[in-house]
Order: sequence, then structure tokens, then C-alpha cells
Amino acid sequence: MAKRFDLLVFDWDGTLLDSTGAIVEAVKATCRDLDLPEPPDEHARQVIGLGLIDALRHSAPDLAEDRFPQMVERYRHHYLSRDHELHLFDGAGELIAELHGSGFLLAVATGKSRQGLNRSLIHCGLGPYFSATRCADECFSKPHPQMLEELMEEFSVSAARTLMIGDTTHDLQMAVNAGVAGLAVTYGAHSVETLDAVSSLARLHDIAELARWLRSHA
Repeated sequence: MAKRFDLLVFDWDGTLLDSTGAIVEAVKATCRDLDLPEPPDEHARQVIGLGLIDALRHSAPDLAEDRFPQMVERYRHHYLSRDHELHLFDGAGELIAELHGSGFLLAVATGKSRQGLNRSLIHCGLGPYFSATRCADECFSKPHPQMLEELMEEFSVSAARTLMIGDTTHDLQMAVNAGVAGLAVTYGAHSVETLDAVSSLARLHDIAELARWLRSHA
């Protein structure tokens, strides 16, 4: 069957890496360290996928600007204390290897920093499968389309031949803003009800279902 897409772009946290819980706990612990109100889990989950500064601003909107460097430091401290415990969702590594073997161009567009993504790619062993990656400290934060626009330009792939796969409305809205198809997974940060706010080709509930969809439709 002929491919519909040439370039598959994956979000990282909550899409391939099972890190939502660790991010939520790091945000809450950071707020406690700074004597700020601790956000409910649902609120903390909503900011996942944004660049770190944007995410922390949403979590602590009343924090003075000169205290954000301290907030960033505390967040990194708490997240990195658990970073080594995080793993890919079951079947994610096998899926990426299969897609690579099938001839798709694979890329990552993430709210992580470059240092954080590189560390995670090495830890998980998936680095060799991705032809390019974009991070929030190199580009505008999602949902700005810059990450997707740069990836499409790098590989000379049209928007019609590009698919964005992610677990948040930030991913899906970035796809809309870039004129790219979006595919939602519901096992990450944002609930099905939240994801319903932005159009996508499908809502998929686990890696196995994602794999079946990509085999049949990508």
C-alpha cells in the first residue's frame, strides 16, 4: 500500500516516554519549594508539552519575573532526580524501529530542552532512528508551528505528507497552525475531553492501537 505520509513527527513526553507523572510531581514540588500554591494535578498536566518557561509561567502566573530562574532550577532538580527512572511506553521502541525500517522519515518535536532530549534519547536508545529533532529552547514553544516548519523544510517534505503525533492540544494545535495532519494519543498528559477541542485524524488509546493505525493509514 502506498504511503500517505513521508515524515512522521512525534512528541516525546507522554507520547513515547512515560513521563507525565514525573513532570506533574516536579511542578508541584517546585511550587512547594517557592511557597507557591500547589496546582492540582489536572492543571499541572495541562502545561505539559509547552517549553519549560511557558509551562512554569502558566503554573505560577503571579510569580515575579526575577524569581523564574530559581523556579527553573528547582524544577530541573526535582525532574532530574527521577529522570533515570523513566521508560518508554510498552511497545514504543519496537514501533519506532518498525516505522524506521518501513522507510518513514522520523522526527521529534518536543517541549524538552536540547540537553534533556539528548539525554533521554541516549537513555532509551532511540536516537539513531530519528533523522532530526526540535526542542523548545531552539524554537518557539508549541503551538507555534516553527518546529514543524523547520522539519518540513529540512527534508523538503510538504505539509500534506507530514503527520504530527502527540498527547496534548499543544501538539495538535501546532499541527493545525503548520497545515499538517494531527494524530492524538490519549494515554499521556491531556484527557480525551481536552483533546476533543482540537481536530485530529483519530484518538488512539495505547501504543498498540497507534501502531495498528499507522500500519493501516500512514
